[in-house]
Amino acid sequence: MSKKFRVIQFGTGFVGHFALRAIIDHPDMELVGCWVHSDDKVGVDAGDIAGTQKTGILATNDIDALLELDADCLCSGAGGDGREEWVAEAHSRFLERGINIVSSSIVSMIDPDVHPNQALHDKLTRAALKGNASYFTSGIEPGFMSDTLPLTITGISQYWHKIRVQEILDYSTYIPNEAEKIMGDILGFGRPMDYQPILFKPGQLSYVWSGPVTLIARGLGVELDEVREVVEYYPAKEQFEVEGLGVIEPGTREAYRFELQGIVNGEAVIVLEHVTRLRPESAPEWEQGKFGEGYYVYVDGDPNMTCHMTCVGPDGDHHSGGILATGTRLVNAIPAVCAAKPGLISALDLPLIAGHKLRR
Repeated sequence: MSKKFRVIQFGTGFVGHFALRAIIDHPDMELVGCWVHSDDKVGVDAGDIAGTQKTGILATNDIDALLELDADCLCSGAGGDGREEWVAEAHSRFLERGINIVSSSIVSMIDPDVHPNQALHDKLTRAALKGNASYFTSGIEPGFMSDTLPLTITGISQYWHKIRVQEILDYSTYIPNEAEKIMGDILGFGRPMDYQPILFKPGQLSYVWSGPVTLIARGLGVELDEVREVVEYYPAKEQFEVEGLGVIEPGTREAYRFELQGIVNGEAVIVLEHVTRLRPESAPEWEQGKFGEGYYVYVDGDPNMTCHMTCVGPDGDHHSGGILATGTRLVNAIPAVCAAKPGLISALDLPLIAGHKLRR
């Protein structure tokens, strides 16, 4: 009988509770610890948090106690926006103990080799090498849909000229716990057209989301001259309401579109594009998606290729499906990450990650 991987779940929010459920349900995983941020979850059985059978593992906010559990891997779904330094410090403590990490917390670490915060990169690298541990950041978008999927598709090219990855989604059902902050302050929905959302401050978009573009380029042997940002906003024409977010007034933002363009000799050859609406009729002149909402990969080459993919959760919603897939991607990567070279790694350093032993 093969040894089970001893896993700690770090964070049980949007992504984390799905990852926790996947760990509990995985035949090759053993949940040994669970860290939570909110005091009201401390002492609660991890199974109750995940919505599964009881596990006997009680949630804690004591990192010191978790460090003593002799775990193989930490699965981190804790949100890192605005607290990257704190997350990196916590992660470093586990890495120094020789505990591998799979994470969606610091999304800008999708391509760690070109991470713009060198101090953050070096801190995590030192910790990983000290503990002989591996540190892998994944996700759905960015991550997987915007790097692993297009890289895989180009494997059947004779040649390619341009690659475009699109996320086309209605965000009206994407209502996180801090809806006003994330949807308003960070993304700008419902804010005046001249408001400067956190995500779209100069350079911030590239900081957070350029990783898939640079990772694809490295994986395909392309040297980019630069990564450019293009951003557009669309104003609401009349008042409407989004459940969980509130009233969107006329003249405020109800959609945005951005591109991160990997440039070679003045030409955008690798493009990551998001078209994000609060209702289907928003910005009708923007890309709607030939097959509806979801994720698209277009490879202009020989052959020309189009791939459309959606993730739908058990409740029938595409956002819960995407968040679920973000968590399960982390969990399913654990065996490969535990076997990988020490240090900060990316999807380029891992083998095919499949749903091994997951048939039900």
